[in-house]
Amino acid sequence: MSADWPHDPDGEEGSEGGRKYDMRIIADKVDDEEDFPLDRDAFVDEYGDHPIRINHQKVVALSDIFEYVEEDEFETILDMHKAVGKAMRAGNFWEYHPKGSEPEKKRA
Repeated sequence: MSADWPHDPDGEEGSEGGRKYDMRIIADKVDDEEDFPLDRDAFVDEYGDHPIRINHQKVVALSDIFEYVEEDEFETILDMHKAVGKAMRAGNFWEYHPKGSEPEKKRA
């Protein structure tokens, strides 16, 4: 784990003592009404070096996740969630895949 994070990965700005993970930490950085549409590059410029706890063992920089985000802009927070989820699967950040590693190719 990096000692150069701008704040404690498990502090109040991070995962709140390990209680919050990945998508929740990212979503807490935006206001779902005022910040959208949201420009991906501006978001990464502001928060790219922030730590995102993936699980109890792994912390990565937000920019590491967003390397896999294809969209340039998000119209809504739901669009952002979908893009980040897809990116986290593409980058193999998640170890558990309830529908397999490629859920969009499998029917529920």
